[in-house]
Amino acid sequence: MFDAERVKNECVQWIRDFFEENGKGCNAVIGISGGKDSSIVAALCTEALGKERVIGVLMPNGEQSDIDKAQLLVNHLGIKHYTVNIKDAVDGVIKNIPFELLPQSRINLPPRIRMATLYAVSQSNNGRVANTCNLSEDWVGYSTRYGDAAGDFSPCSNLTVQEMKQVGRVLGLPDELVDKVPIDGLCGKTDEENLGFTYEELDKYIREGIIEDSEKKEKIDRMHKNNLFKLQPMPSFKPTF
Repeated sequence: MFDAERVKNECVQWIRDFFEENGKGCNAVIGISGGKDSSIVAALCTEALGKERVIGVLMPNGEQSDIDKAQLLVNHLGIKHYTVNIKDAVDGVIKNIPFELLPQSRINLPPRIRMATLYAVSQSNNGRVANTCNLSEDWVGYSTRYGDAAGDFSPCSNLTVQEMKQVGRVLGLPDELVDKVPIDGLCGKTDEENLGFTYEELDKYIREGIIEDSEKKEKIDRMHKNNLFKLQPMPSFKPTF
């Protein structure tokens, strides 16, 4: 049985220990999307450090249909926040690259510009950037390398989606944030529609090794293998002397 209260408390202490060792008195800087992951990470940091040491950054790319959820989160926690619209930066990069970007390059560009924005805010505010990925997304590579997969500390990268939701409820977050259906914001489809399986199916396979659909198992295994490199440190050449 997953003990959400115990895990929440341990994670809060882990965040405190991280800042004690890696930035005593620094602030936690978090990109706020309005989804459950950034909401839960922000709530954990707020409990660990106090709302005075948590900074939320809302980063719409032009119009964002669910920006109200991000605003709900920062108001609920009472944390300082900035809104930085990244559309001009995204359009500027695309305009100045002298060839047509591949579709996947266009998809990954905004998350990488968002991460650059977070580090700019962080460096100017004595901060440490929070990674908001969870285990389920990392397992199948559903994140952008050097985009949302980056950060200085990662409170929830070893928690599945189902476990994250339980922690979110223990933290007292509004249900509309904890249970918000994740959407990629690009094609109008949900994450699960894009993946071809549900997070519940994925989480059960991760934790119990059980999945009934052999085609989904094969797809998950393939995605996991192909994306393992995202979770490893950058390979480096070690010369012999």
